[in-house]
Amino acid sequence: MKSDFYDLDGFLKGKSSLNEIELNLLGNLKGKSVLHLQCHFGQDSISLGRLGAEVTGVDFSDKAIDRAKELAKTSKSNTSFICCDIYDLPKHLNTKFDIVFTSYGTIGWLPDLDKWGQIVSRFLKPNGKFVFVEFHPVVWMFDDDFDQIAYNYLNSGEIIEIQEGTYADKNADIKQEYIMWNHGISEVVNNLIKNNIEICSLDEYDYSPYNCFNKTVEFEPKKYRIDHLDHKIPMVYAIVGSKKGS
Repeated sequence: MKSDFYDLDGFLKGKSSLNEIELNLLGNLKGKSVLHLQCHFGQDSISLGRLGAEVTGVDFSDKAIDRAKELAKTSKSNTSFICCDIYDLPKHLNTKFDIVFTSYGTIGWLPDLDKWGQIVSRFLKPNGKFVFVEFHPVVWMFDDDFDQIAYNYLNSGEIIEIQEGTYADKNADIKQEYIMWNHGISEVVNNLIKNNIEICSLDEYDYSPYNCFNKTVEFEPKKYRIDHLDHKIPMVYAIVGSKKGS
């Protein structure tokens, strides 16, 4: 929370943590109910609330949710938070929302996208809107320095690695094992379609709004590319979907 990456001071003074990509896709949020899946410590959830939405954030990290509740109180936000595995959310929540939102570094931690698609569909109202922004699976094919292809584009099972530092603070005194999964775009799209989500748009972007990778260059404010790859690879993609049915 205290890293420059999250700019907590700026956030508490009113700066939004949301990016141009998702703001354009979300549209007017006044009076809308929003479910934010994998909300971390709540900055984006509270930013959505500042735009007039009634927001519920969900994350499985008890420490993150504790911080989110503290941040909501400090910033005088009425955003609410639930601590649970999102797969278990039906045990904790029985509400349907106008919008389900999730973004940046979320589905890589999920082994089963069918179950994820079920959750998205379960909590959307009929004709409700799903907004999803994520780092492009092409990015996850590379090694940390983007020098060579090191991983499969398609999901070939769990990836277990050791990380030192964090994306928010590369020099942090942290060393931990983590497990993640790569998900190709067809896997994402087909599991949404399977669960009654109609795909309205699919867009790809040749930059990241976050400086969370190695060897980056900021070519425009808040737009980062891998220096030696320039605009040659997609770095982010976004899906907007709609819940079919009445």
